[in-house]
Amino acid sequence: MNRIQAILTLDMANIPDNFQEILKHEQEIVAKWKGEGILEHLFLRQGRNGAVLIFKDLEEQEVKELMKTLPFYKIKKSVEYFSLIQQF
Repeated sequence: MNRIQAILTLDMANIPDNFQEILKHEQEIVAKWKGEGILEHLFLRQGRNGAVLIFKDLEEQEVKELMKTLPFYKIKKSVEYFSLIQQF
């Protein structure tokens, strides 16, 4: 099974006033992905400036399109994508 890792870094210098509202919407979307079985893991970054998402059974381009639908995507500093091969 292929995995795609997406590392999202937020632009913490430009966080909008309605951040908590955006966060709630973000959580709803990732919960939906988890329920659909396409999001395997979600890790918050230690500095709380982003997250690491592990998608399964999707191609990188599909993951890129999904990431664009996240509310946090609009306040991102960067997003990095890595194709992974699971060993165990």
